[in-house]
Amino acid sequence: MSRIAPETLAAHGGSGVTEPYRDIVQPIHLATTFERAEDGSYPGGRVYSRDQSPAYDCSEKLLAELEGGAQALLFASGMAAATAVLQALKPGDRILAPRSTYWAWRNWLRDFTTQWGIELALYANSDLADLERQLNAAPTQLLWIETPANPTWEITDIAAAAALAKAAGAKVVVDSTVATPVFTRPIELGADIVLHSATKYLNGHSDVVAGALITRATDDFWLRIRKARNLGGAVLGPFEAWLLQRGLRTLFLRVRTAAANAEKVALFLAGHPAVVEVLYPGLPGNPGYAVAAQQMQGGFGAMLSVRIAGGESGSRAVAGKLKLFRQATSLGAVESLVEHRASVEGAGTLVPDDLLRLSIGIESAEDLIADWQQALA
Repeated sequence: MSRIAPETLAAHGGSGVTEPYRDIVQPIHLATTFERAEDGSYPGGRVYSRDQSPAYDCSEKLLAELEGGAQALLFASGMAAATAVLQALKPGDRILAPRSTYWAWRNWLRDFTTQWGIELALYANSDLADLERQLNAAPTQLLWIETPANPTWEITDIAAAAALAKAAGAKVVVDSTVATPVFTRPIELGADIVLHSATKYLNGHSDVVAGALITRATDDFWLRIRKARNLGGAVLGPFEAWLLQRGLRTLFLRVRTAAANAEKVALFLAGHPAVVEVLYPGLPGNPGYAVAAQQMQGGFGAMLSVRIAGGESGSRAVAGKLKLFRQATSLGAVESLVEHRASVEGAGTLVPDDLLRLSIGIESAEDLIADWQQALA
């Protein structure tokens, strides 16, 4: 069995049975510290659980395998993972980030780069010419890609962008939270580091906040990230790590089902007279469709946004009439969610005020469509 399918790897949770009881499910490792031998060494290979808890081993191993990377690290949240990458930069470095991106990350990035003396430049997500101009404008140490980009789901060509970044001497980080390794493996397309808000699809049950980074190589930049996690203490608790491993076992089933549902919902909404626009890379008329079809193998993800006739009041009224779609923040779990993004993001948002963000779950697609039919009636 030299090549085991990723579905099989995920189903086994990155682990085998454990001794002495031959547990099929991994035990929860709660210990915070580990005993030395008589000579002062650590026979168990562990010193302190802040950065060395056995609770992380299976999920980190599995994520590295699923993404085709050399090593993975779990974090206390997706934001903790993202900020650790920035903490590995040095004052005077330059980062190039997309204009359309998760709003909390965008706001934090602007504050952090100013305080740490890091230059921040922005590029249009899907515009490779703009990206190349920005890379050539000044020496750049890090290119940040988010694709599909929240909440407009713009697509960035990872392979083309990574080639431009490499030519400019920049490392490439890809936030692949929405695509997941089910549909996209950014390292194979040239990325150096892959980021996931593991709160979302990797866990998939709305009961864990977590983050993950996977690296192509354990180089000096990666070691600085490891140090930021270790000394900063942004680590996951043992029970959360155990729940994450449980969620990863059904990753492929959940994500494929949700994506198939999303395509059906998007097609229905695209033909409804009360809908102004559907933003979903899986629709053939979407500007990112061709690139998404190439780099997202087997599906286009389960996130879409819809703009409703009647502006903000019209969109919020529709959201309030939905029965199966719960009005709640977050995405990527088994239940479907809807959210009026502009009001959530508040002042400074770039999101149109008629836009609703949808996270499609694993319910019956017919039931989800019927829910929209009655809400739009």
